[in-house]
Amino acid sequence: MRANAHHGAIPKFKRNLLLREFIPSAGCSTHTMGCAAMDYMVFGEAFFLVHFNFADHALELEHLPALNMRVKVDGGFTMLLPHSKEEEFEQDEVIHIKDYDVEQNIYGVPDYLGGLQALLLNEAATLFRRRYYSNGAHAGYIFYTNDPNLSEEDEENLQAQISASKGVGNFRSMFVNIPGGQENAIKIIPVGDFQARDELEKVKNITRNDIIAAWRMNPALAGIIPENSGGFGDIEKIDRVYTNNEIKPICQLFDQVNELLREDRRISWREPAPVAQ
Repeated sequence: MRANAHHGAIPKFKRNLLLREFIPSAGCSTHTMGCAAMDYMVFGEAFFLVHFNFADHALELEHLPALNMRVKVDGGFTMLLPHSKEEEFEQDEVIHIKDYDVEQNIYGVPDYLGGLQALLLNEAATLFRRRYYSNGAHAGYIFYTNDPNLSEEDEENLQAQISASKGVGNFRSMFVNIPGGQENAIKIIPVGDFQARDELEKVKNITRNDIIAAWRMNPALAGIIPENSGGFGDIEKIDRVYTNNEIKPICQLFDQVNELLREDRRISWREPAPVAQ
C-alpha cells in the first residue's frame, strides 16, 4: 500500500466516502466500521466479532483485522496472534463480509489485483530516478585512459577513487587503462544520458492511469491534476454518481450484519443524493 501515492491514498478515500454515508449505532461505532471498511477496500473482505448478552442477543460488533484472519476447513475462524499463537472462533461468532471471487468462495479478493504490475512498474521507475540522484554523478560511466606513462600506483589510486564514489543499485562506474597513444589520453564515456528523454513521465502517467482504473476511481476524485483547461467537469455531480454507483453497493454488502444485531442496535445508511439530470 506504500509503494505508490495513489494506491495508498485511494482505499482510505473510499473508506471515507463509505463512512460519510454511515450512521453509527450502539451496535457498531464509526471507528469499528472505519476499520472494517478499510479492510474491505484493501483485502476485499472484512470480519466482525459479535458480542452476545446473557440472553444470546447480539448487541455489539468488534472489528477483527482481516490480515490475520483465516477460515477453518471444518468451519469457524482462526485469528493469528503474535508469538505463533492463535485464537479460535465459532462460525456464529464472526460475520465474514466478502466480495465474490469466481475462482473460490472462501476469501474475498480485491479488484485492484489486475493493476499490480503497473503499480510495481511505477514504483521501479520512481526508485530508479531516486537512485539516479542519490548516485551523485547521476550516471555510471567508463573512465578510459590510453596513457602508457600512467603508473600502476596512479592506476590503483584512480580505481580506488572511482570505486569509493559509485552509487548503489542501478549505477556503476568502470576504470579501464589501455596503454599506447597520446591523443585524448583520458576520456569519460557516459553509458547513458539519463537527462535525455528517459520516458519517466510517460511511464509514471500510464501506470498511474492503470492504478486508478484498477481501483475504479474517477480521476477527479483521485487527486489528479487535469491536463486540459476544461478540467474533469462538475466535481459535485461526479461525487454523487460515484457514490451511488460504487459506495452504495458496498453499503448493501455491509447490511448483512443487521441479520444478527438487535433492532435497536442495527446499522443504517444515509439516503443517496439525487443524481442531477
